[in-house]
Amino acid sequence: MSEQNDPQVGASQPDLVRWAETLAGVARTGLGFTESLYEQERFEEVLAVAAEIKVAAGWPFDTERIVSDWHDTIGRGIPGYQTPKVTIGAVVGNDAGEILLVQRADSGVWLFPTGWADIGYSPAEVAVKEVQEETGIECEVVRLISVIDALQLGFTHIPFYSLVFHCRAVGGEVVPHPLECADAGWFARDALPGLVAGFEQWGERAFRAIDGEPLEVQFDAPRTPPWRGHPDHPLE
Repeated sequence: MSEQNDPQVGASQPDLVRWAETLAGVARTGLGFTESLYEQERFEEVLAVAAEIKVAAGWPFDTERIVSDWHDTIGRGIPGYQTPKVTIGAVVGNDAGEILLVQRADSGVWLFPTGWADIGYSPAEVAVKEVQEETGIECEVVRLISVIDALQLGFTHIPFYSLVFHCRAVGGEVVPHPLECADAGWFARDALPGLVAGFEQWGERAFRAIDGEPLEVQFDAPRTPPWRGHPDHPLE
């Protein structure tokens, strides 16, 4: 048995966050559906325990603040069913084999154009829209290359799925969005800008896609068991 699957080994920080968010999702969904005061009290207790777990994982707010933030997302009935958010990313290449990157105004890190999914748009439409809005570049979608759970991989404290498309530039000039991006530009694989977020996880596949190599869609392999198991690798 590997150390990662050994039930005696302590939980990692990403595991604690994932468990806390899962418990909170179950509790908020329950509060959105139940009319029973007894069940409401039990779900409130689950929220409090989930908040304690998240504090233990290093979240920089106290339990009252965390529970309050979770309460803000509780709806009634079907709208209250808690699900992960979705982000859409676009790995855009040009005829020179370069990748389009933006420097985030909030963090200063570089990444391919990405944003939250918008209601009324298909995922591919969001990819095209995000690229145009953030960089001024017009693109066409070539293929889906990645569908991953960012929370499971420890990229975030917010539950969300990330869908990434390979796109091809077809027009436009690089003009960074004045509010969202500090900078933007085309970069060769041997001339990347400073800090490129998570490049070791996605960089090789991105340039393989830009080079026209056939790629299967990357996804998180099922874990056994799902709570303490860890897949060796997602599909390459």
